[in-house]
Amino acid sequence: MTYTPAENRYETMKYRRCGNSGLKLPAVSLGLWHNFGDDTPHQTKRDILHTAFDAGITHFDLANNYGPRPGAAESAFGEILKTDFAGYRDEMIISSKAGYRMWDGPYGEWGSRKYLMSSCDASLKRMGLDYVDIFYSHRFDPDTPLEETMGALDSIVRQGKALYVGISSYNTERTRQAVAILNDLGTPCVIHQPSYNMLNRWVEHDGLKDALQELGVGSIAFTPLAQGMLTNKYLGGIPEGSRATQGKSLNPSMVSERAIANLNKLNDLAKQRGQTLAQMAIAWVLRNGGITTALIGASKPSQVTDCVGAVANLEFTTEELDLIDEYADEEQINLWALSSENKGAI
Repeated sequence: MTYTPAENRYETMKYRRCGNSGLKLPAVSLGLWHNFGDDTPHQTKRDILHTAFDAGITHFDLANNYGPRPGAAESAFGEILKTDFAGYRDEMIISSKAGYRMWDGPYGEWGSRKYLMSSCDASLKRMGLDYVDIFYSHRFDPDTPLEETMGALDSIVRQGKALYVGISSYNTERTRQAVAILNDLGTPCVIHQPSYNMLNRWVEHDGLKDALQELGVGSIAFTPLAQGMLTNKYLGGIPEGSRATQGKSLNPSMVSERAIANLNKLNDLAKQRGQTLAQMAIAWVLRNGGITTALIGASKPSQVTDCVGAVANLEFTTEELDLIDEYADEEQINLWALSSENKGAI
């Protein structure tokens, strides 16, 4: 069946300017980290993308290694772009990244010019695109000069393969250095993608959140729902089939009795606000305009719909913020910070 987008798709979504650039991003963006590889039915992927676009989500975020088989998410997304979204490319912001392991040998990961340039070409081929809107350095490479990594991003823009560039999971010091290099090259860094949620606040402790606003760089927070913990999924314990049982980026030790009790307190607060826990968690990330957009993932369309509902109420009282700080207590925050999947940036 031919897909026709909803005519009212731009009526309720909020769009925010990305740093000092002219680019606007939806308050909620869709990431294809999980559930867009070979392990998910193709129709489910189509349904998720349809629901997102119908809700005003215009930004779709990928990376070369998303799969679980590297490249699988980009290939699937490219196929759906061709069959379902032909004619709508100019209404979409599509991003990809390079930094993690993609192929064998010494040129298959990190931040060398060789790797980044090759990876960008391969990503474009998999998605069937002439260019991506944003191309990221996925992680800082301690063994490659930052000038080389940023120079490769600059070249990718100048060759017409990306419109904008960004960085992901760089700490504050490295971010300032990268931004300065890109400014000198004439290809400004428009966005930073860090992990950030109620239980993972390294961007606050490291000063990154404030630094990005000072530098005029936009931000897109990934894992705003803490790998599903900040949803109704774990309120009664660990359900079968969840990420915590599949080894998919959430350590079961994170879902302790103490954590479950606090999640239920947060859920009660969300109900008082007229929101689901997921909606409140996204609204908290977006509060005060400090983060441009929250990057969600979804395994079914209804999760997209739930998350988009967050934009209806992004305001918090001081009392509500104090309660969130109390329930997302330091013990849980420290556990999250120590989790190998969720460490702060380098």
